[in-house]
Amino acid sequence: MADPNGFMKYPRQDPPKRSKVDRLADWHEVYLDLEPAERDRQVRVQATRCMDCGIPFCHSGSAGCPLGNLIPEWNDLVRRGDWASASDRLHATNNFPEFTGRLCPAPCEAACVLAISPESGGAVAIKRVEQAIADVSWERDLVGARPAAVSSGKRVAVVGSGPAGLAAAQQLTRAGHEVTVYERDDRLGGLLRYGIPEFKMEKKVLDRRLAQLRAEGTRFVTGCEVGGSGPHDLSIEELRASYDAVVLAVGALRGRDAPTLPGRSLSGVHLAMEHLVPANRECEGDGPTPIDAAGRHVIIIGGGDTGADCYGTATRQGALSVTQLDIYPRPPDERDDERSPWPVWPWILRTYPAHEEAGERRFAVSVEEFVGDSAGHVRAVRLRQVTVTKDPATGLRTVTPVGDQLEELPADLVLLAIGFDGVEHMPLLAGLDLTLTPRGTLSCGPDWQTTTPGVFVCGDAHRGASLVVWAIAEGRSVAHAVDAYLTGASDLPAPVHPTALPLAVL
Repeated sequence: MADPNGFMKYPRQDPPKRSKVDRLADWHEVYLDLEPAERDRQVRVQATRCMDCGIPFCHSGSAGCPLGNLIPEWNDLVRRGDWASASDRLHATNNFPEFTGRLCPAPCEAACVLAISPESGGAVAIKRVEQAIADVSWERDLVGARPAAVSSGKRVAVVGSGPAGLAAAQQLTRAGHEVTVYERDDRLGGLLRYGIPEFKMEKKVLDRRLAQLRAEGTRFVTGCEVGGSGPHDLSIEELRASYDAVVLAVGALRGRDAPTLPGRSLSGVHLAMEHLVPANRECEGDGPTPIDAAGRHVIIIGGGDTGADCYGTATRQGALSVTQLDIYPRPPDERDDERSPWPVWPWILRTYPAHEEAGERRFAVSVEEFVGDSAGHVRAVRLRQVTVTKDPATGLRTVTPVGDQLEELPADLVLLAIGFDGVEHMPLLAGLDLTLTPRGTLSCGPDWQTTTPGVFVCGDAHRGASLVVWAIAEGRSVAHAVDAYLTGASDLPAPVHPTALPLAVL
């Protein structure tokens, strides 16, 4: 069993980072690459902080991990130095722990019993332990291909190769189905490839997992738009004729815009993904990005993860200055129990490594106008202090200016990172007779099946833009549903229901 006194013996210790100077000079991951023996020693100490808490909210699907990761079990296995068993327990619930260990914001830590009070020293460093188990698993060849022993004779098409699509594909391949993943981009991975900057997850981490999927028998087709009319595309007729089931994991990549904001049409004002995708392509060796922050004053509008990704990308490109703007007030440094009591996801200030490197953040401000020069290129933004209120009955947000004073900031490059409006409009939807919900997503029944028989949906396409851990959970769950649809029953795990939501205070 766990050491119930471990959290009193040892303080929480997050993974050490490389120096800011080194980080800004390259695109490698920000965390220090410790010697394996020292990393293992440190992580075993952190795992020892996991106590015998009785009711482990960390792997509760509503408050903690939607995958149902058996966190106390693999924490204790790491504490005892049994890395092989820890790897087995972790991979039993998570296809890609090296992704979540790097990219997930860790709702498990927010729901950890040790997060109730700061006097405990803080939550167990679950995310750090998870990544260490994943890394050790690869280093010691504990992660091998698991091809199916018997073929079902059924064929499944997965459209989209992000984390949801890859999780569904791996589960279905291991169940004995013949799975083909279709990706419209030239490389696999979806947002993992072209949305997540290299400094958050180096793409070699993705590539080694893709190699495992190929070795298990999953087939991949890139540069293919399902429902498109290009020479390499797959028509809807071919799709339905060739496959017994179809899984749509196409994401929710339709970026939210501000078309009515004065000056939006100026050159130099872009959606966030227009900046991140070519920057990632440059890291892949595809040549210089056309939207480079080098030598520019960069304004990022939006305070979330995507904005932070743009922030770190711009500083590495050599921006003169980077300013991230958030319409909401600055969150508190510690959990406000009245607003977000444990174990719900807390409303607190989240500082990413990119924020520590350069630039600044501004809160409770709204952009009134983009100002252009004589050539039609943005040269400044005009801001106003604001307050934001929410109608408790309707949920509608009201932004109210504070005073009449405007502030002007220099801006040569403006990036809109204000969220996503759902699934992109694509010929695939009309071809499958599917319509989007008012939220811009695809709905499904309790069996993950859309209104078109044999067509299933998972991930951001169903949920809306969300966390990588939810994408993997939905991919695993839809695999269970497809397996049952094809064979009449399924032993595959289904960690979440289509209507599952994280615990929250409204």
